[in-house]
Amino acid sequence: MIFTDTHTHLYYEQDAEKQSQLIERCFENDVTRLFLPNVDVASIAMIDNLVKKYPENCFAMAGLHPCDVKEDYLTQMDAIYASIAGRNIYAIGEIGIDLYWDKTTLAIQQDAFRKQIRWAKELGLPIVIHCREAFDEVFELLESEKDEKLRGIFHCFTGNVKQAKQAINLNFYLGIGGVVTYKKAGLDTVLAEIDLANLVLETDSPYLAPVPFRGKPNESSYLVYIAQKLADIYKVSIAEIANVTTQNAKKVFGI
Repeated sequence: MIFTDTHTHLYYEQDAEKQSQLIERCFENDVTRLFLPNVDVASIAMIDNLVKKYPENCFAMAGLHPCDVKEDYLTQMDAIYASIAGRNIYAIGEIGIDLYWDKTTLAIQQDAFRKQIRWAKELGLPIVIHCREAFDEVFELLESEKDEKLRGIFHCFTGNVKQAKQAINLNFYLGIGGVVTYKKAGLDTVLAEIDLANLVLETDSPYLAPVPFRGKPNESSYLVYIAQKLADIYKVSIAEIANVTTQNAKKVFGI
């Protein structure tokens, strides 16, 4: 049984011993494929160091997180794009639009998102989308960039059935994380109308820990709790969840 965490910031843990323990707990729970989203220039080296330690298990992305799109975003993006050469990059991410923290930066967030979508198309890579309180804005931009090259993952999907189907029709998988285990989230009822073939697993560690760890730091080894919830929703074995979602991740990332 092989689990794939398609979205983990495991590299945020910079204490070598603690980082090693996090990885070991992943392996103990069969979480052996870890995809690392980039958020800014500073995180590039942290990601590369983790990939170097675990080249068979850790896979890098490159991108500027929408919450890090500030006045100097073009300079940041130039540095991130320049870093791609000579590295194995499996997605452009995480990128997108976040209107929860700051609505005043919408215009530059949109510009950064569009430019990075075009990087992905140029490089033949998927994108990994961060969307918070911005479904309309994200979909508007995706529809304008829609073509046969546009594809990827809607990270931390928490939308409704209509939004789920719109994302799938745009050639995106839905990234399902700890929120699916929260009683009042309602994501379980949405997924009841969505085929498992459209899903991938993620933790977004150290954020959004699943029940029974809600409110505590998340880690990739907790992916099994998310998988078990999906097994309950779809009435299949946890091994089936592992198999289908890992195969979906391989389709997205090509590895």
